[in-house]
Amino acid sequence: MDETVDEQYDVVIVGGGVAGLSAALTLGRARRSVLVVDAGAPRNAPAGHVHNYLGREGMPPGGLLAAGRAEVTGYGGQVVSGTVTSAQFLNGQDNAGGFRVGLAGGRAAGARRLLVTTGLVDELPDVPGVAELWGRAILHCPYCHGWEVRDQAIGVLATNPIGVHQALLFRHWSADVTVFAHTAPAPSRDACEQLAARGIRLVNGEVAALEVTDGRLTGVRLRSGEVVPRQAVVVMPRFHARADVLAALGLKPTEQRVDGHVIGSYVQADPTGATSVPGVWVAGNVADPGAGVVNCAAAGLNTAAAINADLIAEDTRRAVTAHRYRSEPLSAEAERNVRDRAQGDRRQ
Repeated sequence: MDETVDEQYDVVIVGGGVAGLSAALTLGRARRSVLVVDAGAPRNAPAGHVHNYLGREGMPPGGLLAAGRAEVTGYGGQVVSGTVTSAQFLNGQDNAGGFRVGLAGGRAAGARRLLVTTGLVDELPDVPGVAELWGRAILHCPYCHGWEVRDQAIGVLATNPIGVHQALLFRHWSADVTVFAHTAPAPSRDACEQLAARGIRLVNGEVAALEVTDGRLTGVRLRSGEVVPRQAVVVMPRFHARADVLAALGLKPTEQRVDGHVIGSYVQADPTGATSVPGVWVAGNVADPGAGVVNCAAAGLNTAAAINADLIAEDTRRAVTAHRYRSEPLSAEAERNVRDRAQGDRRQ
């Protein structure tokens, strides 16, 4: 074991959400040594339940993670609470010697492969009331929350052209949808026609705040002072990849754009989760901001299988090299050295 690390693992996983735990479970079952470092800040913590996860429908997010941690440790994986402060190449320039992962508190772990599943951060519109009710009455995904707000009075707080698309989506769950133009560009003639055809009201002017009574959303207040009663409001956050730990390894997030509008960032990877840096992999929302919980779990499984295949290939190369060395005849000088060492051992 390298002197600069406390313990060596086949894979260190940074992030203990669904993607990270799914990968750890797969790797544990593949008889790999795995360490999961969990900072304890899951993105979906404000939400009450997980949806669209077959067999886990309606389960609290914390309960799903607790079950996942138990399954991982049941196959020999280690899950620790903490923050990763650094990640670097052990030999200083590439991954030939693996990685050194530093944790808050001074501990360091060595890894042959590094998997980052740190997810993303939702940057919410700067409107009073949005952050307070995020994940409850303030939503962004109809597949995550549409059923829960069906037939309610829904507002869409438009901050970019995607607001029209969101309104058309949520119109399927409720006939009472209002778009608040807020800071978004004026919708096109075609967009206005689509809204009108679906009976969606368009309200111009900026939103000043959300009206909250006894912890419940009751309306949207415009700067003009008008209050439009609403029971739920749809927003479009910016999805920023949590990728600071990758910067020292030469990886930076890429902007994600929709119709020329920046909606967030992600870490580029191939379909298996492999990044442009050999030995470094990503899975879940850090690589795919639009992925739901079940998608992140699947990504963890797929990436873990690819990592294991990569490790097997490396193990095989090393075995072939050792086999060739053992099979080659020794030179006269090598034979003398072996004989001299053997004689010295017998004299001791």
